[in-house]
Amino acid sequence: MGMENFIKSVDERTRLAGANRLEILLFSLGTDKVTGRKETFAINVFKVREVMHVPEITHAPDMPPAVEGVVSLRGSMVPVVNLARFCGIQTDEPQNILIVTEFNRHVQGLLVNSVEHILRMQWSDIRVPPPMLAHRMGGLITAVTELSDERIVMILDVEKVLAETAGLGQDEDLFRDIDKVGEGPTILFADDSMVARHQIQTTLERLDVHFIPTKNGKEAWEKLQELHHAAEAEGVPITDKVTAVLTDVEMPEMDGYVLTKRIKEDPRFRNISVIMHSSLSADANVNIGTRIGADLYVPKFNPKELAAAIRQIVADHKERQQQQQVQAAAG
Repeated sequence: MGMENFIKSVDERTRLAGANRLEILLFSLGTDKVTGRKETFAINVFKVREVMHVPEITHAPDMPPAVEGVVSLRGSMVPVVNLARFCGIQTDEPQNILIVTEFNRHVQGLLVNSVEHILRMQWSDIRVPPPMLAHRMGGLITAVTELSDERIVMILDVEKVLAETAGLGQDEDLFRDIDKVGEGPTILFADDSMVARHQIQTTLERLDVHFIPTKNGKEAWEKLQELHHAAEAEGVPITDKVTAVLTDVEMPEMDGYVLTKRIKEDPRFRNISVIMHSSLSADANVNIGTRIGADLYVPKFNPKELAAAIRQIVADHKERQQQQQVQAAAG
């Protein structure tokens, strides 16, 4: 299959996204001289703009260790990350394929040894990595899946790559001037990226709101059931336990679209707001989020935008409570 055929139409991929399905592009970084293994990695096709033979790389001084330099793509200078070096894989095999990715409003190239093919999968077949594997890979993978030929595929945490090579979300200035909300809301959030969870937590701490962290949609959904039972047992509304759910889109076991759909279709949670928070900021993704009932869609990662969204949700929640009190008094 020619490389130009790797990337499917956005429309088709968008339809997949709303159905707990995804497409992953399989690639290799070559045989590791230390382990003797040739690991299979993957990236969600939604994040891939194109795949090409690597053009000439311009090497520049003062680049982070894993950044080879920059390439010129249609007039833009795009940083190139040597993934084998970034992942600590020692190999003599050439890294001459470039996967051009776009997420978090950034474009960057990932140097790899070879690409295989695109695989269509269910998010329910994508698992949280076992602790031992996650530790061995230094938190660089967010999920794993097993292929029919019994190979284990490791799905890369591209947000961690971007955070460590481009400093995304590391600038303390991003979190300045975020004032406390002071209304005592509780935000349940779901994100499979360690880097993203840390950034969300920092923002919520600046806002001085309570929060409950979870690692994927399935864990968040199970936590919501727990909170509902606790609220019922105490005779209080569920919104006393959780004001809003902040969810990533791409997550193992249950993605953010399915989580949002479940919350919005369940009468027990009708007063809980949902904010979708994703590096997939294209209009198509925003439209799906809106269609399935998300109250707000915030692109990653801008703490001030996220803070503004949470303020809006808290204000809406307060207004709704006041209306209910007025109706109860009138009734």
